[in-house]
Amino acid sequence: MAFPDDGKMKGCQPKLFGTKDKKVVKRTDRAGCSTAEVRSIRLSHFLSHSSNSTKYEHIRIFVSTWNVGGKAPTAELKLDDFLPADDHSDIYVLGFQEIVPLNAGNVLVIEDNEPAARWLALINRALNRQVGADADIFQNKPSPSLDSTSSQSTPSLDASSSNRSRTASGSVIFQKSLKSIRKSYMPSRRKQLKFCNCPVEMAKKSYKDACFRCPQAYANEMDSSEEDELDDKLNDIFGLSDDGVTSAASASRDQLKYNLISCKQMVGIFVTVWAKKELVQHIGHLRTSCVGRGIMGYLGNKGCISVSMTLYQTSFCFICSHLASGEKEGDELRRNIDVLEILRLTQFRRICRRSGRRIPERILDHDRAIWLGDLNYRISLSYEDTKKLLTENNWDALFEKDQLNIQRASGRVFKGWSEEKIYFAPTYKYSCNSDSYAGETATSKKKRRTPAWCDRILWHGDGIAQLSYFRGESKFSDHRPVCGTFIVDVEMLDGKSKRRSSNTNIKIGAEELLPTSKHNKGART
Repeated sequence: MAFPDDGKMKGCQPKLFGTKDKKVVKRTDRAGCSTAEVRSIRLSHFLSHSSNSTKYEHIRIFVSTWNVGGKAPTAELKLDDFLPADDHSDIYVLGFQEIVPLNAGNVLVIEDNEPAARWLALINRALNRQVGADADIFQNKPSPSLDSTSSQSTPSLDASSSNRSRTASGSVIFQKSLKSIRKSYMPSRRKQLKFCNCPVEMAKKSYKDACFRCPQAYANEMDSSEEDELDDKLNDIFGLSDDGVTSAASASRDQLKYNLISCKQMVGIFVTVWAKKELVQHIGHLRTSCVGRGIMGYLGNKGCISVSMTLYQTSFCFICSHLASGEKEGDELRRNIDVLEILRLTQFRRICRRSGRRIPERILDHDRAIWLGDLNYRISLSYEDTKKLLTENNWDALFEKDQLNIQRASGRVFKGWSEEKIYFAPTYKYSCNSDSYAGETATSKKKRRTPAWCDRILWHGDGIAQLSYFRGESKFSDHRPVCGTFIVDVEMLDGKSKRRSSNTNIKIGAEELLPTSKHNKGART
C-alpha cells in the first residue's frame, strides 16, 4: 500500500534559539596566589588573563538511524535517503541495526566486520564526495560470509572489505579488525581524541585548578604511526594487505572534509561519528560503552553502543540502540526495561577530572545527549484500524496509540527526554524492495506485522533544538531510515584558549605547588 503524500512530507520546523543566540556570559577570575608563590610556573600558559569570558556557538548535528535487515550493501547503493547530499552539518551521527543477520553464528561465535567496513566506505564516499570513487570503492571479489544472507556474492558487488583464513571445516579463524579498517578514515593524530582537551587558559580560582593535574592531558600527544605499524605487522603475519575498501579512502587523509571520529560494532549494532576536519582538534575525552540486552539479558544481539565526547567545553553522548522486539501486549514493558538497564549499566571510563566539573561517566551526566535506533515500540491498534488511519494519513490519531508516546506520557520511560512530532508514515515493516507494507502480502495473521514507528530519535539536555525529523524512502531494507537535524549550543572560551599541543613549555616546581601540609606525601617527578 503506497501513500501519495509520503513524498511531500516535510520535517518539522520548531522555533530556534532566542536569548541564547551567541550569548556571552561573563565571569570573573581571581588569581589564587601571588607570582612569588608560583614563580617557577610560566603563568602565561594558563593564568595570563585576569578575566575570561564564555560564549556559545551553534553547531549543526545530523543524526540518522537505519535497521538494514541483515543485508550487506553493494557498491551501487546510494545513501541519499540515509545521508542527504544537500546536508552540510558539522557532525554526523549515523547508527545501524542488524548490519549482520542475528543468527547464532554472529551472536555467539565471531563478529563479522565485513558489512561494517562496507558501510564505512559508502559513508566516506557520500560525506567526502569523492569524484570517480563509485567504480573502485570496493576492489576484490567478496569472501564467503558466516551466513549466506549476510553478504551474498553478486555480479554487481566487486568488493570485499575483510580477508579471512578458514579451517578445513570452513569456520573463520581470522578477520581483519575493524580497528585496522577504520584508520583510513580517521585523523592521523586520532589518539589524542581520547585524551583531555581542556584548554590551557581556563578560568581558574587558583593555580590548583590548572589542567596539568590531569596526566592524560599530556599522554600520547603524537600521531598514530606506532599503532599503524602494529596493524601493518599483524596484516603481514596473517597475509593481509590494505587493498580493498581501505585503499579507496587511505590516499590522503588531509584531503578529507570529514574525518571519522568514532565507530563501534556490537554484533548487528553499528554506530559511526564523523566531524568536519576543522573541529577535530577541539574534540576530546572520546570513549565508548556497550551494553548487551539480548539473549539471556546480556548478549549483543540487542542492546546499545554509546559514544561520549567533549566538543570545546560541552559534553555529548550519542546512544545507538536496538531494543526488544515483539508486538504482543506487554512487550513494550520489556523495551522499557531495556532503556532503564541501558541508563543504569552504561559506564564510561574515567579519563580526566577538572576542578569544579567532572567529565561525565553516565549518559544523563552529559550536557547534550541524543538517542537513536530501532526502539521497536509499536502501535497499539489492530492491523485493520491501523491500515484505515494510514490510508487517511491521520498521523495524530495513530500517534495517540504509539507505545513510546504512551509510555513517555505516563512517566515510565525516557523521563526528561524529548522527541519532535512525527509527520511521516510508520517506518516498519515493508515488503522487500517495495513501497507496500508487509502485512499486505502476509500469508497468515500470525506472520503479519502491524505498521509501526519503530525507528526513532530523542534528545536530552538544554541548548538543543531540532530543525527536522523525517524518513528516507530507500527500499533496501524492511525498515525506512529516519533522520533528524539539530542545532546545538556549544560552550567555548572566548577565542583565547587553544587545545594543548604539548607540555614542553610548562615548567612546574612541585615543591611550590603542593600545599605546605602535603609536602611530605610525595612530589610528582
